[in-house]
Amino acid sequence: MLLRLALRLGANIAAIFVASAFVDGVDYADDWVVLVVTGVVFAVVNWLVRPVVVLLAFPAVLLSLGVALFFVNVLMLYLTAWIVPDFRLASFGDACLGTLVIWAVNVVLGWVTRRTKPKRR
Repeated sequence: MLLRLALRLGANIAAIFVASAFVDGVDYADDWVVLVVTGVVFAVVNWLVRPVVVLLAFPAVLLSLGVALFFVNVLMLYLTAWIVPDFRLASFGDACLGTLVIWAVNVVLGWVTRRTKPKRR
């Protein structure tokens, strides 16, 4: 379980790093401490706040066939930017692009970590 948590935190840190490299409006002030803090805060926000927001937004998620979940993820990124002072999102468009990049990196890293996990017998 601890390894899974470490992998999740590492994936979030890597995803935010990649998003800041590809999206000009996502910025962590080129400070690795801010990057790590942002990754940790993003993981905690997704763990604690996201389930409550998804539950409250369930009718919108249902009516939009899940598209509203994307905007829930954008909201989680904005909440992270609000909590971490040196993490900045320049615009809503940059937040949307950053969310897409973070999602893509997490999908790829999740796939890689599942593929490299030793099989139990």
